[in-house]
Amino acid sequence: MRWTALIIVSVTMMFGYFFTDVMSPLEPLLTAAKGTEDGMGLGWSSSEYGWFSGAYGLMNVFLLLLFFGGIILDKYGIRFTGLLSTSLMFCGALIKYWAVSRDFGDATIWVPFGGDIQAQVAYSGLGFAIYGVGCEMAGITVSKVIVKWFTGYELAMAMGLQVSLARIGSAATLAFSLPLAKAFGGVSASVGLGAACLCIGMISFLVYNVMDKKYDKSSSASPEAKSQDDGFKFSELGLLFTNRGFWYITLLCLMFYAGVFPFLKFATKLMIFKYGVDPGLAGSIPAMLPFGTIFLTPFFGGVYDRKGHGATLMIIGSVLMTLVHVTFALPVSNVGLAIGVMIVLGVAFGLVPAAMWPSVPKIIPMRLLGTAYAVIFYIQNIGLAMVPMWIGSVNNKNTDAATGFIDYTESMAIFAGFGVVAIIISVLLLIEDKKKGYGLEKANMAQ
Repeated sequence: MRWTALIIVSVTMMFGYFFTDVMSPLEPLLTAAKGTEDGMGLGWSSSEYGWFSGAYGLMNVFLLLLFFGGIILDKYGIRFTGLLSTSLMFCGALIKYWAVSRDFGDATIWVPFGGDIQAQVAYSGLGFAIYGVGCEMAGITVSKVIVKWFTGYELAMAMGLQVSLARIGSAATLAFSLPLAKAFGGVSASVGLGAACLCIGMISFLVYNVMDKKYDKSSSASPEAKSQDDGFKFSELGLLFTNRGFWYITLLCLMFYAGVFPFLKFATKLMIFKYGVDPGLAGSIPAMLPFGTIFLTPFFGGVYDRKGHGATLMIIGSVLMTLVHVTFALPVSNVGLAIGVMIVLGVAFGLVPAAMWPSVPKIIPMRLLGTAYAVIFYIQNIGLAMVPMWIGSVNNKNTDAATGFIDYTESMAIFAGFGVVAIIISVLLLIEDKKKGYGLEKANMAQ
């Protein structure tokens, strides 16, 4: 039953990850002048694209919606929160599809952190922000689902498999979103497919709700699992916010994901301008990263379950990510090298999540776990919101006005800086584990 439950909720998140990155390979069409690229160009600037990418986390960060989502999860349970989150994802996707499917002319709208931007960009960002609220809430819900069903069993492997299926969604959109848009006449085709997938994901979670309700009534459910939604108390939030190990994991998540997900949003164009890859194939190189993690994350999760060394795995992954971005910053334009370091980044992207997410239940009790994951995702969303805007502005500044060529040296150096900070934090986490005895270096399964 636990593996069936895992597959159902993982499919929901797989479709979510597909939609999250569906616009990343489309940046060449989004930023092409209107009427060019066989009429598919939308005329967005690099700064507007950066704002749109960062809009994903705006509501989560500045309206604290993700934090409240964690409290809702701990207070009202998995089934209610899962249905709420998947509904928000689908509604946001529909708004985004509507925005990219019509021409708003020269109309502009003022938006936070972006000033006056094209109306199409603003409405697309609104839909993406609503979707982001639902997607992040779904992420913490699925994490608590896995902890509920797999504590004492293959917890890290289960989380790794969930991540792997999610990465299939990311890989598929990176590889096929641009060819699909070109084949069917525009950006809206890829976005529409993503919205349809989210509808299927919402239905999948309804199926899980039926299964979860039966599980709670069964004798096989642990007392903690049955009472998990009744144990939350606001007075216990202090236990969460004063836990140093929890904050180390939270900041590591911020730095590591700031060096990966925003990078993927600009990676397709990086391959075109720095490495001379054909635009039709450029998305396939970044797609290698999630494809690698499909196999590596469950593998490293299995290592953590049986052998331990979770904090050490986080250190190694942070070092690898740093080396990758340093390499991308070097004045070398060899396509083979770009492919090689992208594979290394895939290894890093398998290592850190496989060890980081299963480590949270070792530090935080089950009754506060939804809020804990919400705080981690909330801080992560600060990076997901601000970093793409920062990188978009940097790329805009480093764009040659005459040729449109972008120098990516400065932006890659910024990503490398995130990696250096991640290394420092993961080392501090290892030290804290030795002091407090969280068990991050111990196996998850009873030997």
